[in-house]
Amino acid sequence: MDIYRQKGWIILATTLFALDIGTRSVVGIILKEDNGTYHVADLISIEHKERSMIDGQIHNILSVASVISDIKEKLEEKHGTLKRVSVAAAGRALKTAEGTMAVDISEHSLISMEDVNRLELAAVQQAQQKLLSSNSITKDEYYYCVGYSVLHYKLEGEEIGSLIDQAGRSASVDVIATFLPRVVVESLLSALKRAGLEMEALTLEPIAAINVLIPPSMRRLNVALVDIGAGTSDIAITDNNTVVAYGMVPLAGDEITEELSNHYLLDFPLAENAKRNISLGDDIVLTDILGFEQHVAATEVTTVIKPAVERLAKSIADEIKRLNNGQSPKAVMVVGGGSLTPGLTKDISACLELPENRVGIRGLDALTEITLEPGIISSPELVTPIGIAIAARRAPIHYMSVSVNNKTIRLFELKEMTVGDALLAANITSRQLYGMPGLGMSVSVNGNDILIPGEHGTPATVLLNGQTASTKDRITDADQLELLPGQDGADASATIRDLLEETVSIHASIDGLSVTLEPEIIVNGIQQSIDTAVQDRDKIVISQTRTLAAALVKVNRGKLLEEDAFTVTINQKPVTLKKRSSEFWVDKTPIRPSYVIKDGDVITLQKPPLPSVTEVILELGKKSFDEMTVTFNGSALTIRKPRLSILLNGQSATESDIVKPGDKLNFTSLNDSPIAFSDVFAFTDYKLPENTSSHYQLLRNGSQIGFNDQIFGGDILEIVFT
Repeated sequence: MDIYRQKGWIILATTLFALDIGTRSVVGIILKEDNGTYHVADLISIEHKERSMIDGQIHNILSVASVISDIKEKLEEKHGTLKRVSVAAAGRALKTAEGTMAVDISEHSLISMEDVNRLELAAVQQAQQKLLSSNSITKDEYYYCVGYSVLHYKLEGEEIGSLIDQAGRSASVDVIATFLPRVVVESLLSALKRAGLEMEALTLEPIAAINVLIPPSMRRLNVALVDIGAGTSDIAITDNNTVVAYGMVPLAGDEITEELSNHYLLDFPLAENAKRNISLGDDIVLTDILGFEQHVAATEVTTVIKPAVERLAKSIADEIKRLNNGQSPKAVMVVGGGSLTPGLTKDISACLELPENRVGIRGLDALTEITLEPGIISSPELVTPIGIAIAARRAPIHYMSVSVNNKTIRLFELKEMTVGDALLAANITSRQLYGMPGLGMSVSVNGNDILIPGEHGTPATVLLNGQTASTKDRITDADQLELLPGQDGADASATIRDLLEETVSIHASIDGLSVTLEPEIIVNGIQQSIDTAVQDRDKIVISQTRTLAAALVKVNRGKLLEEDAFTVTINQKPVTLKKRSSEFWVDKTPIRPSYVIKDGDVITLQKPPLPSVTEVILELGKKSFDEMTVTFNGSALTIRKPRLSILLNGQSATESDIVKPGDKLNFTSLNDSPIAFSDVFAFTDYKLPENTSSHYQLLRNGSQIGFNDQIFGGDILEIVFT
């Protein structure tokens, strides 16, 4: 406890020593706490003598330790011996990677919450492996998973709000996970040790800023916090009462400084001073590398840096959206020295399509419980170092030890640790969370490859201190975890019947006779039954002819499809007439032999009809009579002049008489003279009118004609008396 004076009061307080080890400089701060209020008693900032920090990782431990020692000595002159310090792992040291995991759920019942949890865990592991691969790191324990958020749930490849109680063939999840390299922590410890300090507490820089600016009561809101430093801009996203994602953009205040340096030919430190003076609004005195001095209006400098500001704003906005499932948050808080860059918050709001009042710079003026020692100027730059001290006090990060399958695992307690975190740290793969699926088979059916999957394995059982637990259950120090393997699934098995999608047997009736059509199955060149078990890589040919012709052959009635021979004797010579086949009907509809029989069809048979005498004569290419129609005395008249005399089995026959196979027909040609006017009277009952003249004329189409002259169809015939 320390004693210090404030406004005449003597106050007992706890002294907190914190370091913000940044890319450009190290900030040491002495904070006094009393009943939840904090007083910044001292603050020292010293820039690195060389580039010993890159992207939050200490690259030169000796150089960083030297700067820390300088700060420690200066503060000890006023505040006594300092032995313990709170530090933060830089947010820019955090690594993010996206992971995806998909599972076949076609054999599963409805998806449960635990199924989804394990699917998410598998996706995080996939992200972890992607991260390790990209950095050529071979041991999983080099990275701690400090959190993840779900980007998308998908069912059948389409995005869906939740997988709980869903059913289908395929389910997948996309996650973005954040990891902290262990080497970052180890290098911090080494630098502190060389400076004669012990680590009192550790936090993450984004968490430090969030603890100051966004209390737990506000974390239900979807808010982004951006800490803009010199080399990088660190981002943290809150939602649903927690920090859901961390990220980093490798652009920050140095981007603006370099724009000034390039435009005005300034040494980098001079360009940095010029940038800091923009906000004062006065003319800025610049001395370029050639020694020329010039006075430039702040408005002109603002115009010069505008392209760089826009690039920085767009990079920050794009990363915020990526971390926030492709959407803009409700608001953005900006801290750090780079937050004072003119126009930056306005450009960020435009890129995120947020109102300008939803993107703001947050400094210590937003905090009522923090006071400053006279001489310390309030600035957004102080948010992170003060936050480190406060966060390390309120929520320090510890190590915890748990046992997983009797193996001790040390976890970096960045958040509430779960069973899933312990399984990740113990290198328990997603395959170990489920029994192995049975071996599948691949067979060829009619030239098409078919994959027959094995059965799914059953999930492993996780025991936490002897009790069944889910991957989301919280764990504490010294907990005992045991993973009981699930059962492996059975290998694939199937019969040929299982491979057939349609009905395999067709039952029908043909002329009262029942018939069943089944497929013909050839496996590797050998005929097999439909219930034959298939083996891996079998080549199966399945054919099933369901036509009427195939059915008649199957029941030995194929002859019905043949046209019957039809032989008669004509004028003492045997003659084979055209063959005639049977007719088949389904529901009063005639069908052909190629008709595809359907299950339950009732097919009837009709024998071919016998021909008439006329049909036989026509088939032989003969004519039994000549026929024409004329007009006689104004009336139509049909004349049929016989050309054949017909005997059927020795009896005179008419044209409509039926001819049977074996019958004897005799055809005698009659007079083949053409039809004349005289033939008309054989087909009419014409009588001469009484009391008429004995003189008359025969007319054809108005011209006189003789009694035996030829006439033609369509002629107009008349008898005219004179």
